[in-house]
Amino acid sequence: MNFKTVLTLAFISISAGAFAQFDLNKYKNTANQDMNNLKGGNKGSSAPLSNDDIVKGLKDALSVGSNNAGASGSKVDGFYKDSLIKLPFPPDADKVRQTAVSVGMQPQVDQFVLSMNRAAEKAAVKAAPIFLNAVTSMGIDDGMKILKGPNNAATQYLQSKTSQQLHDAFLPIVQHAVDSVQVTRYWKPLVDTYNKDPFATKVNPDLNEYITQKALSGLFILLAAEELKIRQNPAARVDDILKKVFGSLDK
Repeated sequence: MNFKTVLTLAFISISAGAFAQFDLNKYKNTANQDMNNLKGGNKGSSAPLSNDDIVKGLKDALSVGSNNAGASGSKVDGFYKDSLIKLPFPPDADKVRQTAVSVGMQPQVDQFVLSMNRAAEKAAVKAAPIFLNAVTSMGIDDGMKILKGPNNAATQYLQSKTSQQLHDAFLPIVQHAVDSVQVTRYWKPLVDTYNKDPFATKVNPDLNEYITQKALSGLFILLAAEELKIRQNPAARVDDILKKVFGSLDK
């Protein structure tokens, strides 16, 4: 073997060793980066999940949920044919119902109940912007607690912090809906029949308040159902922040 051949083989050996070392370092760096990501808490993402991410994810979840809940409640029979949120005859006026039914006015009772649910459905059309305003204006200090909480934790938070605000904004909308579907017109013959009894204790519930309270309660039930979808169903996470935040729960 001549000197030139020896040099050529030595160069090839050194080059191969260098390339092997380069590849090893590359894989080592990649592995270290993966370990750092895991320690960062995001389990596979290059950036750890921050409190700002959590807050934005929760607000987005409530915004998406509010729109979907409002759409579900406002459709025809959205309240009336949903046993979870249907408005029943006012319990405080059950004596009125009993009296009306006893004299053959069951159809009028049914029509009155339908009219109340129609009022709730009409009011629900306006619910989403009110919910969204409450969502965007709130600050969440304990975002991780809500994120890791029960499946309706964000809904519970919104309900506890904004119920009075939502009630005050929703009441005039319900009043308008009550007028538009003529709830009072269906109520009046029932209460008049009851009041013909001279021994009857006068009953006249605040229908606007009753429908407002029940409609809001129903909307929160629908909102909780939407939150559950986002938490458990990846297909319901319609933007990147929802995928990032709620995807962390899937790990």
